[in-house]
Amino acid sequence: MNSLHKGFTVIELMITVVIIAILAAVALPSYRDYVLRGKLVDAHNALSDFRVRMEQFYQDNRRYDGAGLGGCGAIAPTSKYFTFNCVPAAAPAQTYVVTATGVAGEGTSGFAYTINETNARATVVTAPATTNGWSSNAACWIRAKPNIC
Repeated sequence: MNSLHKGFTVIELMITVVIIAILAAVALPSYRDYVLRGKLVDAHNALSDFRVRMEQFYQDNRRYDGAGLGGCGAIAPTSKYFTFNCVPAAAPAQTYVVTATGVAGEGTSGFAYTINETNARATVVTAPATTNGWSSNAACWIRAKPNIC
């Protein structure tokens, strides 16, 4: 009497596990970078909007300093992933620099974006973001690795 065994062998199961592990090892870092790039756009949009509001304030008051964010004329933008700081020049301010700094608990730690009244944009990348292949750029806002504006 011959009995037929049905099912998978241990070798077949191990090959399947190895294939899934390789696919996960390739896909997971790409997915993390994709999610992070989506969070970085939040800072870009908020800073661009803040600059427009600062120019509107300047047109009305002929100065950038006021009762808004950090002594600047416009109110602070809001973001889950970044905190904002604005530094105007001495009153009556004709210049300012606004900075968006990444929040550690939201995965954007190590990123700082700046913009000023001339629309000069810069990115400063520090640890832990530098250990993941991101780098700074004094001429633009980084949108993707390694230094793509």
